[in-house]
Amino acid sequence: MRCRMNIKVYSTPTCSWCKRVKNFLVEKGVEFEYIDVSTDHEAAHEMIDKSGQLGVPVIDIDNEIIVGFNRDALEKALKK
Repeated sequence: MRCRMNIKVYSTPTCSWCKRVKNFLVEKGVEFEYIDVSTDHEAAHEMIDKSGQLGVPVIDIDNEIIVGFNRDALEKALKK
């Protein structure tokens, strides 16, 4: 049996690509932690440290970092 994945979505409330990522994960029935980096400055620094990116979305799937809404990369990471 597969273990539950640890998924974090670093996002902001006004980001349309972030909404697409979250909708994609909901459609897949995947549980994830939503992190609003516009209000959580510690999480924003964590996101930058992990990805080297200032922009959102940044998705962390079991320590695999995906920047932006990349459907193929998300699908691949979710199958691991």
